[in-house]
Amino acid sequence: MIAIKNGRIVTPESIIDNKVLLIEDGYILDFADDCIGAEKIIDAHGRYIMPGFIDVHSDKIEQFIQPRPTSEMDFELALKECERELLHMGITTIYHSLSLQKDEFFGKAPLRTKENVKKISDLIENIHNRYHLIHHRFHLRIEIDNPDAMEIAMEMIKSRKVHEISFMDHSPGQGQYRNLEIYERAITPYHGKEIESVGMAGILEYHQNKEMLSTAQMRDLTELAHQNGIPVASHDDDTKEKLKINKAIGVDISEFPILIDTAKAAQREGFYTVVGAPNILLGGSHSGNMSAAEAICEGCADILCSDYYPPAILHSIFVMSEKYDIPLWEMVNKATLVPAKAMMIDADYGSIEAGKKADLLIIDVLDGYPVITHVLVDGRTTSRVEYRR
Repeated sequence: MIAIKNGRIVTPESIIDNKVLLIEDGYILDFADDCIGAEKIIDAHGRYIMPGFIDVHSDKIEQFIQPRPTSEMDFELALKECERELLHMGITTIYHSLSLQKDEFFGKAPLRTKENVKKISDLIENIHNRYHLIHHRFHLRIEIDNPDAMEIAMEMIKSRKVHEISFMDHSPGQGQYRNLEIYERAITPYHGKEIESVGMAGILEYHQNKEMLSTAQMRDLTELAHQNGIPVASHDDDTKEKLKINKAIGVDISEFPILIDTAKAAQREGFYTVVGAPNILLGGSHSGNMSAAEAICEGCADILCSDYYPPAILHSIFVMSEKYDIPLWEMVNKATLVPAKAMMIDADYGSIEAGKKADLLIIDVLDGYPVITHVLVDGRTTSRVEYRR
C-alpha cells in the first residue's frame, strides 16, 4: 500500500486538507488519518494532489512525427517522445486527434492520409503491449468534405481502433472560418499550390461545388460509434440550426462552439461543450471566435482540452482560479472528471475517489506558476521532479 501525506487533495466538490490518500494495486483505496500500514510513503509537502488530466483533443503527435514539412520521424519514436512530454504536463490520458483530410488549402498534410491515419491508430492500439508511460487513445477527426473517410471510419470503428470520432467542416463562410478574411489569412501562410494557382475566388468556387458526406451517412457513423461505446463530437458549431442537425445525427459533444450563445444552446441540447485551454492563456481565440474564459465564467464551457498546446491545461486551471475566482476544484473537473464522463471512462478515471485508478498529479506553485513534481499512472510513480534555486 502507498500513502500520500501532507497534500491538499482536490476532489470533485472541494479541497481536502489533513488527510492521507491511500493507494493499493493501482487503485485509490481511501482517505485516512495516518500512514499506518503503508509500505511506501510520499510526502506532498503541502502541494495539491489532483487527478491526471484527460485531454480529449490534441494534435501534438503530428509535431513529433513531422517537425518540418519535409521531415518525417519514425512513428513509434515520435509517440514515445510525445508521451514523455505529455506526462510532465500532467496529461495521463490522451486522445490523439488526427484528421482524414482531402484538400490541401492548409498545405500538404501527409500524416492525414488514409494510410498514415491507420498506421498511427495501429500504433496507438498496440503501444500498451510494450513499455509506455500514459494511456493512449485515438480521436478520428472526419472532414465531412472527404467522402472517402466513410469507409475507413467504419472500418476503424468496427475494429475498435478509434475511441472518439468528430465531424469537421473547415469550409470558408461558416464555422471557424465564417469570416472570409480570417480564412484567407489562415491559409495564406501555408503557400498551398491551390491558392497560388486559382486564387481566393477559385477556392471559394471549389467549396461551393465539392462533394460532402450526407447527414444520413454521418448518422450511420454515429450509430455505429455508439454501438461500440464511442462518443461523437461536432466541431466549430456556429448556429443553433447546426446544433439541431447534430442532435438529430446523434452527436454527444460540441467542440469549440464559435459563440457564447451557441455554447449555451449546445448545453440546452444536451451536448458537452469543449473549449481550448490555449484560448485562456492568449486572452481570447486566435481566430476571432469566443473567449474560453468568458464561456467558463458564463457557465457554458464543460471541458478543457489542450488543442495544440499541452501545457495550457495546467496553467489555464490556475489562471481561471486566480484571475476569475473560479474554484480550483471546479476548474480541475473540466480537465478530469467531465472529460472522463464525456468519453464514458469515468467509472475508472477522472477523480480522486475510492475504487478509481490512481492516475494522480502532485502540483506546487513556484514563482507564480504551477509545476508538476510527481505523476502517478495506475498507482506507479512515472515522473518525479524537484526544482532548485
